[in-house]
Amino acid sequence: MKARTGNWAAVVAIASTTTALLAGCGQTQSGNTANGSAAIAPKQNTVSTNVVAPTHLVNYSHASGSIVWAESFTTGPVAKQLVAAFEKKYPKIKVTMQVQPSSTDTNRADLTATISGGSSTPDVYMGDVIWPAQFAHAQLAAPLSDYLPKSFWNRFSNGLVQGATYNGKVYAAPLFADTAFLYYRKDLLQKYHLPVPTTWEQVKSEAATIVKKGGAKYGFVWQGADYEGLTCDFDEYLADAGGSVLTNGKASLNTPAANKALSFMRSLITSGVTPKTVDTFQEPQSENVFTQGQAVFLRNWSYAWSDSQNPASSKVVGKVGVTALPTFAGHGSSGYSTVGGWDLYLNPHTKDLAAALQFIDWMTSPQAQEILAANSEMPTIKAVANSPTLKKYSPVFALLPKVKFVSRPSQTPQYPSVSKAIYDNVNEALAGSVSVSTALKNANSQINSAQSGSGSGGL
Repeated sequence: MKARTGNWAAVVAIASTTTALLAGCGQTQSGNTANGSAAIAPKQNTVSTNVVAPTHLVNYSHASGSIVWAESFTTGPVAKQLVAAFEKKYPKIKVTMQVQPSSTDTNRADLTATISGGSSTPDVYMGDVIWPAQFAHAQLAAPLSDYLPKSFWNRFSNGLVQGATYNGKVYAAPLFADTAFLYYRKDLLQKYHLPVPTTWEQVKSEAATIVKKGGAKYGFVWQGADYEGLTCDFDEYLADAGGSVLTNGKASLNTPAANKALSFMRSLITSGVTPKTVDTFQEPQSENVFTQGQAVFLRNWSYAWSDSQNPASSKVVGKVGVTALPTFAGHGSSGYSTVGGWDLYLNPHTKDLAAALQFIDWMTSPQAQEILAANSEMPTIKAVANSPTLKKYSPVFALLPKVKFVSRPSQTPQYPSVSKAIYDNVNEALAGSVSVSTALKNANSQINSAQSGSGSGGL
């Protein structure tokens, strides 16, 4: 994921920039929320999360006081716009903004030092979606599910709360998401009379057909380098195959599902559909191949749509379509997409709990989420994410009702080591240095070793 940006029109005017460690890689019928009700939206398939009952339920409907919000929007007026709207609705609560460093790692280090030192501010802070277990384990975040009713969590798109859960408690409220989509050359599909694929098998066969007929140099490009982004890609195929990285805290990559996922990824390379150099590709490299007109399909994050339509850097303006990620044949109508984005966390030392909870509740309300959507951020609540009017902001937003979110295996304080075990070994398999079975065996062993440790992800 890229750093925070302004509205979609502004994004189109700039070139793509990404970080090596993704910022948040970086979206049923609902019940009543804490202070209102969410709209009814189509049920989606995903792994359910059982949120434990609150132990210290707080009535914040008449809260007052002053809080500090550590915000991580690096450009644009969206933070000020949100605070102004909140204070207009809740004039008894004053919000002071504390602008955090634009680097995710520097931001994390700053928050860790401040909160571990016992500071009561910031009361609420934005953080990466992969932080909950690490911050909870280090006592840097309070369990929101202790204070908020279970119905509060019904507002969020399926899969998002799971990523914020640690030991049965939810430590963060999803603020805005990012996720991956399949971008395709609609002109090439039309030329060769091929449909928009809904399965990975179709992606592979259609890509091979078009490359064979000379329509493009490459069929399908994605992120295969030895870094965090490869964990995101692999996790999608694994979920599509019906597997998961962790089961009851133990590695579960010695399964047919894991073998199917990684074998398919490797076959994309050995078949010639994907270039051999994909094992060095991060987001910029894969996107550049696609926007320069050399590939039929691209797996990338939401910002790739705007970049593909930027005439200053793209040769495929007006030739690109976008759809939800596919799945394996026989596994449903669409695949899983890795959750990226940012959450809201509660400082366990806050001196104004009720006001902080009211702020978190409002920031995940339809009013705030509409503001975020209008400023290019992907909403996290079903009432907004599944609204037909959302497509006016971007075609990728119109796909959100079809997206099935899957979180990375970050529900452990050892997540950095777990992720490294995944991307190191998967990358070796993609490069052909080891077999698929050996890569999975090694990853499984390294993950279990990490899980048996007592560290907290470097905090």
